[in-house]
Amino acid sequence: MRIRDITLGQYAPRESIVHGLDPRTKVLSSLFFMTLLLFIHRLELLFVFFAVVLVLFRLSKLDFGLALRNLRPFLWLFLITFILHVMFTKGRILWKVPAVSLYITEEGITRGLFYTFRIGILVMLASLLTLTTSPMSLTDAIERFLSPFRFIGVPAHEIAMMLSISLRFIPILIDEAERIRKAQISRGSRFEGSIVSKIRSVVPLIIPLFLSTFRRANDLALAMDARCYQGGGKRTSYHVLRFGRNDMMALLAVLFFGFPVFLLR
Repeated sequence: MRIRDITLGQYAPRESIVHGLDPRTKVLSSLFFMTLLLFIHRLELLFVFFAVVLVLFRLSKLDFGLALRNLRPFLWLFLITFILHVMFTKGRILWKVPAVSLYITEEGITRGLFYTFRIGILVMLASLLTLTTSPMSLTDAIERFLSPFRFIGVPAHEIAMMLSISLRFIPILIDEAERIRKAQISRGSRFEGSIVSKIRSVVPLIIPLFLSTFRRANDLALAMDARCYQGGGKRTSYHVLRFGRNDMMALLAVLFFGFPVFLLR
């Protein structure tokens, strides 16, 4: 897998209904779906959620291949989840692992597939949020959510600023990592082979990437200081967030979908 294929956290601009929604609507809907998904213990309801995700990708005018590419970096998590459930879930024994007292059970395989599928849907929901919401809109929405807590000392603007900078650095760091990888390959490094050789080959990629990250962070801090950025205080936004009719309809649709699912969970 190439580093440039990682699209999680990146924004894909489109002219669609989902892109046009208020970012607060999309954040609330995503959190509601993710929370509801954690309470589901029936496989048929997971397939219903998966169908809803497919519909949302269709409404967003996004290629479903983007969601599949976002799942690839989490293959290790899916594998660990499946193996743990297969090895440590009691039930009808299908096979005994030689030399160790571990048993593979039918219930373990079923539960492993169920929880792996659920984590995959969670990742696709998170990728849908970032693909349809620009980093600035996402941070503006989070700042609005945190603004009522200013009275108890929560620095809403500073938290939103840090999140905005972090999201903006994701595509920059991905491009930087790809350039470093190509430079190391031209110098004789190899990123294929066994697991041990892959781990060793990551070292000449990680160290220059960390140095580049620190250099960019220092340049950004100097630039903000040169522009007399102090933070804090009451600040205004260039883009004013407003709920519209489509936002109300989207929230109502989410509630009407979630209520019967919660009853049937």
